[in-house]
Amino acid sequence: MTKVLITGAAGAVGSALLAELSGLSGEPAIEVIATDLRPPAGLPANIRFVPLDVGGADPDRVIGTERPDVVIHLASIVTPTTREVAHRVDVTGSRNILDACLTHGVRRLVVTSSGAAYGYHADNPMPLRESDPVRGNREFAYSDHKRQVEEMLAEARRMQPQLEQVVLRVGTVLGAGLENQITALFHKPRLLALSGSGSPFVFIWTRDLARILKRAIIDGPAGIYNVAGDGALGVTDLARLLGKPVLRLPPWVVRMVLAVAHPIGLSRYGPEQVRFLQYRPVLDNTALKERFGYVPELTSAEIFELWRRAAGL
Repeated sequence: MTKVLITGAAGAVGSALLAELSGLSGEPAIEVIATDLRPPAGLPANIRFVPLDVGGADPDRVIGTERPDVVIHLASIVTPTTREVAHRVDVTGSRNILDACLTHGVRRLVVTSSGAAYGYHADNPMPLRESDPVRGNREFAYSDHKRQVEEMLAEARRMQPQLEQVVLRVGTVLGAGLENQITALFHKPRLLALSGSGSPFVFIWTRDLARILKRAIIDGPAGIYNVAGDGALGVTDLARLLGKPVLRLPPWVVRMVLAVAHPIGLSRYGPEQVRFLQYRPVLDNTALKERFGYVPELTSAEIFELWRRAAGL
């Protein structure tokens, strides 16, 4: 019997993983404990829920009580909020989970990091491989926090190698019915593009990611892996598939407009957002396929088409 504890189980990825684990057949026996601030919708009957706030004392108490063999750490702030709230969940929460795993003898920790951990930089290789540096961007809370988390995980690998780690640097997660601040861009009447930049997006299907996480529990090798479907779609490709026009502007114009609009509340985004569109990380998934042993079922283009049809666009 392998006991698995999942943080952030009420989110889209957590729900997909619970559905995948609830239907296990012919696999080694697995006991699953779902944790979050609230129970996941449609919690399978064979999965137990325990409330857990990663930002407080709960990780040590719950992991100490449950004694899981594997912890899947999904809890993270994706929707924009205050920097303080995001840091409490993303960085402090990850530190709390890591410390509890080390204190209570957890065998394996699986963490969903992000391609954003590489940062949005003009000199990023294309595509990015796992051996490329994780630099983040201080101006983007999500990117900066993922960098900080990866640094603490790297330190733990050096100092506490008995805790196996699977670190997944995930591209943009997409699936039928899933909506977030990325998909909000696709609902606009026209898509914004920056002159001189293709603004490529790489996607991973929610169900593919759930299967990757399941493999990390059962027999996937430890290590760091980029997680994305094959291929990438630029803004021009996305606009063509959506049947929408493209508004292409020089980066300096967009930067200037946001510098004026953001302070007066006309835009939630500041001028730093230009880097987000200009230097999007494209992830090489070779290690995922060849070392980890999982080939995503859907390509980036197929994932986007699945989402587009479900969204009625």
